[in-house]
This record gives sequence, C-alpha cells and structure tokens, in this order.
Amino acid sequence: MKKSVQQSLVLPGPERLQLPTDAEIAAFQKRVFAFYQQHGRHDMPWRHTDDPYRILVSEIMLQQTQVGRVTEKYPEFLTAFPDFAALAQAPQSAVIAAWQGMGYNRRAISLKKCAEKVVSEYGSTLPRDPEVLATFPGIGPATASSICAFAFNAPVVFIETNIRRVFIHAFFPGEISVDDSAILPLVARALDRKNSREWYWALMDYGTALKKTVPNPNRRSTAYVKQAPFTGSDRRIRGRILTMLVGRSGVFEKQILADLGEDPARVQRILAALETEGFLVKNRGRYRLKE
Repeated sequence: MKKSVQQSLVLPGPERLQLPTDAEIAAFQKRVFAFYQQHGRHDMPWRHTDDPYRILVSEIMLQQTQVGRVTEKYPEFLTAFPDFAALAQAPQSAVIAAWQGMGYNRRAISLKKCAEKVVSEYGSTLPRDPEVLATFPGIGPATASSICAFAFNAPVVFIETNIRRVFIHAFFPGEISVDDSAILPLVARALDRKNSREWYWALMDYGTALKKTVPNPNRRSTAYVKQAPFTGSDRRIRGRILTMLVGRSGVFEKQILADLGEDPARVQRILAALETEGFLVKNRGRYRLKE
C-alpha cells in the first residue's frame, strides 16, 4: 500500500524539463496528505502541543537522533526541565546528565544557552521570527523555520533531509545532481499556508517512509554527505567520557585512560577539547563535568 502511494507521486518522464503545473502541485499535496492521514506518525508527543518550549526541545533532540530514542527521552527531559526558566537555571552538569543516551552532547549545551537567552533577552517568550531564531546557539535556518512552523503554524519555507527526499523523488526523477535552490521554489509552491504545521508533518512522514522503500533520493542531492561511522570515532569516545563523569565529583585522568582502553594520546587530545569547549573542568589531575 505504501509503495503504490509513493510511486504515484513521481511525475511523468525520465526528466523534469519544465515546472509543474498548478494541477500537478495540487495533486501532489492531495497525495501527501492522503498518505499522512493513513500512515502518519500521529502518536508523537511533540505533535500534541504547540508550546514553543516543548517544540524547541523536540526539534533540537530530533536534529541527529532517531525518533524512537527521542520519544523515550523527551518526556524525561521535560520532567526534569519543564520550561525555559527551569532549563536556564539548571546546572550544565545536570543538563548533560539528562541528555545521556541522545548523543551529540553539544546540543544539550546549546539548548540550555537558548533557554538562557530566551529568559534574559526575550522575557521567557520564544521569538516568532525565524531569522531571529537562526541566531540562537545550535539553531540554523532550517531548524528555526521548523520551530516556527510547529510552534506558531507559520507559513515558512525550508528544507530538511526528509523534505528534500520527497521533492527529489517526486519532481526530479531523472536528475543526478539536484541543488536545494531548485527545490525551494517547489517547497514554497506546495506549502499549505493555512496549515503549515500539519503539511510539514505530512512531508516528513512521507520522506521517512520513502527511505524504507526506494533507493535514497537524497544521494542525488548536491547537499548529500555520508555520515562518518560512529564506531571507533572521536564522537564515541567523547560520549563515553561524559557518561563516565555523570554524577561523579571527579575522576583522575589515569583512571579515564585505563577505563577507556583507547590510545592515551588520542584520549588526552579529546579531554583537552572537551575542556576547551566548556564540557569539563580539570583540577589537580581530576576531570569533572562543568556545573
């Protein structure tokens, strides 16, 4: 059933030589919404709120973590830090501890810095302007626009990986190098400006389904970058170090080196980087999470 719906979205011909007509755009919208009504992920907790804080948390979490993991950690994080004020006032070490299992720990610090900025500069009210939000720590233009779409139902135009996949699949079946500059006008034309929130949910769910049933169209995007393996990476060692230090007053460098069992010079380099980036504090040969 899913495959037939997806195949019906591909426009005719080996290559798309002209812009789609209004009728084709309307048909595309209808089919995407039909797929969403039947197969959409309607049970996601962040789709049952328009609270800007909760939307911000979910969007930062979803940047580089699978949905299943976010579904598990999202309510735990909100219980620990229920609003901007609570997150802004929390010790950084507590935020890092609550973030464990999510990966890319820089996002936890960025999220806390966002909360501090909202509280100190915007009276605890998240700005509605995506250009303003894009200046916040850890938030680029696409995330800023997605926050505005989901929190405020704003008719913004943006591309993320699932949206890109849908449009390349539907409108560029014969192209081998598709630039976002060619996709954005189509995203703008197809946007449901009265219901952008649900429209983007539908696009993202459709893009997720496509990934499971057809060769990834994003490989034909000029923005495509293959993710480096996690096993054996510095990122994995960084995560292990932070996990090791959660809830502890300090651990000697010698013990960290012994417990990790990795090349000492490499671990020392990573420890120095974590200290420089503000994750760790070193005192008399012992490392701890920065408060």
